[in-house]
Amino acid sequence: MNALIVGFDLDMTLVDSRPGIGAAWAVLAAETGAAIDIPAVVSRLGPPLEVEVANWFPAAEVTAVAARYREIYPHHAVLGTDVLPGAREALAAVHRHGGRTMVVTGKHEPNARLHLDHLGLAVDHLVGDLWAEQKGVALRASGAGVYVGDHLGDLIGARAAGAVAVGVATGPISAEDLRAAGADVVLPDLTGFPAWLDAHVADLRLGALRERLASLGSVAVAFSGGADSAFLLAAAVRTLGAADVLALTTDSASLPAAERDAARAFAAELRVRHELVPSDEMARAGYRDNNGDRCRFCKTELMAVLAPVARAAGMAHLATGTNADDARAGFRPGIAAAAEAGAVTPLLDAGLTKAQIRAISRTWGLPTWNKPAAACLSSRVAYGVAITPARLARVERAETALRVVLARDGIAVRNLRVRDLGRFARIEVDAALSTAVAGHEPALAAVRDAGFARVEVDPLGYREGAMNELLPDPEAYR
Repeated sequence: MNALIVGFDLDMTLVDSRPGIGAAWAVLAAETGAAIDIPAVVSRLGPPLEVEVANWFPAAEVTAVAARYREIYPHHAVLGTDVLPGAREALAAVHRHGGRTMVVTGKHEPNARLHLDHLGLAVDHLVGDLWAEQKGVALRASGAGVYVGDHLGDLIGARAAGAVAVGVATGPISAEDLRAAGADVVLPDLTGFPAWLDAHVADLRLGALRERLASLGSVAVAFSGGADSAFLLAAAVRTLGAADVLALTTDSASLPAAERDAARAFAAELRVRHELVPSDEMARAGYRDNNGDRCRFCKTELMAVLAPVARAAGMAHLATGTNADDARAGFRPGIAAAAEAGAVTPLLDAGLTKAQIRAISRTWGLPTWNKPAAACLSSRVAYGVAITPARLARVERAETALRVVLARDGIAVRNLRVRDLGRFARIEVDAALSTAVAGHEPALAAVRDAGFARVEVDPLGYREGAMNELLPDPEAYR
């Protein structure tokens, strides 16, 4: 997917420069003796400076007067300018999505830079001295897909660049006029921009996912039943049709029985073919040894048993539910193993994050939209402690019993793990409930009765990758 690049106008889009500009014009009026209506000047900011200067000075003097104004500007206009509501949050929203920001403005570029530096606005690229179609040239050259501005000239620039034109009614043009002039989106101000951008980026990435899936022709989905693979499966059925999609779930001691049943029910609801494929990751010494690269051996086994089934069913590709957040997380030896085995990653290719996957899943009515993370049972066992069927069964018994007790006694946990640290068990629940669970003897007894001699509760609460924290050198496995 192409990188997200969003352009912004400066005056009356990001900053309210009217007081500072008025002060600079007042100095210019005093120097030249010209009778300048400063309120009128600051009420129509946007067009090039020379256009406004021509309203007050003879044509032969325009160039010289404009040059003098630009000399005056740094000393009188910068301190009087402030950020408009929502501007900082709008820029941060772009960066939160991994995008880049740029300002394309009609203001003299060195003076525009003074504003950005003085106000500490996080802008990655600045281009000044441009107006209307000229803005479009700079936006297109930078690959901007969105341009935000308050003036009709900004809309012209956005359209010239083929970018989405977002109008904000914080300048001289009303929302109605911005809309009538062809703005794709009109906002009262920038406070609503982050929410709009969230939806816009999700739509772009969902479109990219559909294109990627369509390009595959047919696909078998490595379907664990979690939120990511469930969404991928649903998207594949929507895009390709159930006949060209196959759901494959590996069946082994590391998969909790409840997850197996939920996966079967979800696939049935989609009316897509679903096969449980036996796997034996425990036959691999690297998996049993449970060092920091255990997931590599697990994923190698998964690909080894699923790929032949996918081929036999006539599926052109085998896909995993790896998303964009997974790729950024760093500690994912299993991702590398799947890639080496030829698996495709449509969610990652489309740039979809976990939050976007959950949000879209909710709009689609998928029951997995708010399903807690459910990694395999082996992820509960501390690295260096050997994986055995009995150890995994003990963890599953402990988690099942603990959930029953907490539900019975009115302690509503969302995330729950029983970690096997070899000589004892450590309970992880939502951080706000850690103290309550630590003081609840029936909960601790439930875990002891499952086969653990000693039990403690992690005061930091549940967090993904807690076992990674215990590795002496996690970087060795990245």
